[in-house]
Amino acid sequence: MRVLGREDGRDGGFGGGFDDRTGGGPAARLGASELGAEPGRRATLVQFSSAFCQPCRATRRILAEVAGMVEGVAHVEIDAEEQLDLVRALGIEKTPTVLVLDATGRIVRRAAGMPRKVDVIAALGAAV
Repeated sequence: MRVLGREDGRDGGFGGGFDDRTGGGPAARLGASELGAEPGRRATLVQFSSAFCQPCRATRRILAEVAGMVEGVAHVEIDAEEQLDLVRALGIEKTPTVLVLDATGRIVRRAAGMPRKVDVIAALGAAV
């Protein structure tokens, strides 16, 4: 996983899109029990956040907007501090980190930092 944090909260790699190195191993899949919510029928945008993370708030708005635009896509936000075992298992190193899951819960893309809406939409292409 790349860790490239910039002062504005954006990951330097977001301009080029999401990372296809998924973390958690090749068989990593997340379901309702890990997410604490039902995944989307076609794809799920999983956001790892922390309480005082300013870029997390903006990321929440972006992901919710994209999920609302694309039928069958859900946005699930996970508090990283409350789910430390999952954070460690997936190699989450900063917030926000966004995972894109396909319909089976397999992680197909990940990125750290505040995404641009266009990059989120493009990353969904790998899942749907």
